[in-house]
Order: sequence, then structure tokens, then C-alpha cells
Amino acid sequence: MIDALVAGKLWKTPEERRSNSGKTFVTANVRAADGEGESLFVNVVAFSDSAKAALLALEDGDSVSLAGTLKIGTYEARDGSVKPNVSMVAQQVLTAYHVARKRKTVAEAPNADSRAAREPALADDDIAF
Repeated sequence: MIDALVAGKLWKTPEERRSNSGKTFVTANVRAADGEGESLFVNVVAFSDSAKAALLALEDGDSVSLAGTLKIGTYEARDGSVKPNVSMVAQQVLTAYHVARKRKTVAEAPNADSRAAREPALADDDIAF
């Protein structure tokens, strides 16, 4: 397994499923760029409650970043060509919503104002012209 970060857009809305033992998990497909201008689909499964909730809050076409373990394989396409098969167990999910919420939390932190008051601003110097 490979520890990886994957960013892309959801292809279809994520689905919650139940295993034979009764535990829930979420599946999703993410379309990611492969660096050569082509897209590659990553089959994603999430078991942790936070990753499941984050994926279920998203819809088809939403941007998402995932951290987790990656497995790479191959499959034979209908035309006989060999294609990559990429699957991931997502432990962390980051969306645009999470980024905005974290920025707001940091800006509202109680020591953010006191730290700014203690540290001089870089561009507040009086310069004679």
C-alpha cells in the first residue's frame, strides 16, 4: 500500500452501503488528473465516521481532496488495452467547505488578536520620502 494524497472531482454522488456484518461504509469515484493531461478514476472507500460524513455531504462534480492508502493495479478494457486500476481507502477528506471553516476558526481564535498586537507589522514602518 502507498500513502497518498489525491485531489479531483467526484464522479457520481457518493453512496453509503452496509457490509454483511452490519457496518456502514461509503463508496465514491473520483476523477483525478494523472499529470499527462489525462484523467484517471480512483475508486474510494471510507470507513471512518468523519470521512464517511464528509463524502456523504458532497455531490457529483464537487471538488475533493483525499488522504489514505492507495492500491494500484491493472485491468483489461473492452478494446483489449491494459488500463490502470486505482483504489483508495480514505482516512481524511478535505473539501472547499472544510477550508473555509478552518480559515474562519483560525481568524476567530482568541490568541490571533493578541499575537498580532505583540508582533510588529512588517509594512508599518515610517519611511521618509
